[in-house]
Amino acid sequence: MTRMDASPLPSPGALDGVRVLDLSRVLAGPWCTQTLADLGADVIKVERPPSDGQRGGDDTRGWGPPFLPDDEGRDTEDAAYFLGANRNKRSITIDLARPEGQALVRRLLAGCDVLVENFKVGDMARHGLDAATLTREFPRLVYCSVTGFGQTGPYRERAGYDYAIQGLGGLMSVTGERDDRPGGGPQKVGVAVADLFTGLYATVAILAALRHRDATGRGQVVDMALLDSQVAMLANLGANYLVTRQPPRRAGNAHQNIVPYQVFEVADGHLILAVGNDGQFERFCRVAGLDGLAQDPRFATNAARVRHRDALVSLLEPVLRARPRDDWLSALEAAKVPAGPINDLAQVFDDPQVRARGMTVAIEHPRRRRLELVASPIKLSATPPQLRRAPPLLGQHTDEILDELGIDAETRATWRAHGVIGWN
Repeated sequence: MTRMDASPLPSPGALDGVRVLDLSRVLAGPWCTQTLADLGADVIKVERPPSDGQRGGDDTRGWGPPFLPDDEGRDTEDAAYFLGANRNKRSITIDLARPEGQALVRRLLAGCDVLVENFKVGDMARHGLDAATLTREFPRLVYCSVTGFGQTGPYRERAGYDYAIQGLGGLMSVTGERDDRPGGGPQKVGVAVADLFTGLYATVAILAALRHRDATGRGQVVDMALLDSQVAMLANLGANYLVTRQPPRRAGNAHQNIVPYQVFEVADGHLILAVGNDGQFERFCRVAGLDGLAQDPRFATNAARVRHRDALVSLLEPVLRARPRDDWLSALEAAKVPAGPINDLAQVFDDPQVRARGMTVAIEHPRRRRLELVASPIKLSATPPQLRRAPPLLGQHTDEILDELGIDAETRATWRAHGVIGWN
């Protein structure tokens, strides 16, 4: 694999020397391990071998279309979903249900610092690969479990999916248009935020556990739950409820605590007006030709504007509709009033700021000469994230990893014949 962008690779990465055994699949776990891999960790992704006509591997390999087209434009077997969460990893196929596969995992763990898994509670114990067992055998190991509901509590044995967690965890109760307006009702977020936040929280927890391990010589168990992360990410809305004991309601494209902070219709589309304080509101009023409004007692402070939200918005709507979007954006930027467009993804990736920040990277892929990916947003001055490997083909690195373990050809052939590992 070679990197296609022009910047040289810094070396080593911040997590150079850390090895992660990744037994996770779908999104929350892989998002965590991709972040660790971006920062320099050697991540070995363990996937199911194909068997009985089943393709094997991470489920998201088949979650398309869209699939990656090859250089001739023909769809490959790699879904874009998988490509977005698995760069910088090596793939090995192992059947964890077989004793030989479990033994192979243990051989790998002898050289690993971290294990990440997102099996249902109890599954790993049936394979003898649970946290209690492995942390006794490998006391320096950081063992991270990612599940829907965690290892404790009455829901611990339930399967957890992002969509259901968004509903159960309260996010859909505050997302969507107001119930008293057309189209009102609960709405999920457009991406799997419960999975993504859990993956990021898991990354933070693993780094903290590694810091503790380096100081004490002892690993520990990280118990991450999608529901916990979903509840935590309610942030100010969760705090609002705990202070008032009044559940916040859906506000559509408006803010619960700040006014005017919402989408407005303009002459040729829509824009976001994000007035965050009283000074910005006064400047907005000058731009809009509504100078007296900032002195109106109903609107002079943010608290007053929140209480009189509907009255203020009804005054602003016809004024904003009178001018086109770019006219507003230019004038508001000059006045230092936060505002912005609503871009589709083509506009996002063509935006000069996004391009200047290097938010796409490219690398050669086994099935395509140039694969473009979304870059890591982490900016570090000395050890920035590196794009070292394209998202792997299923089992692409099996023999490479077995070579490192000193597994001989005869043993590999036997394992392949019995489905312990897959055929490359």
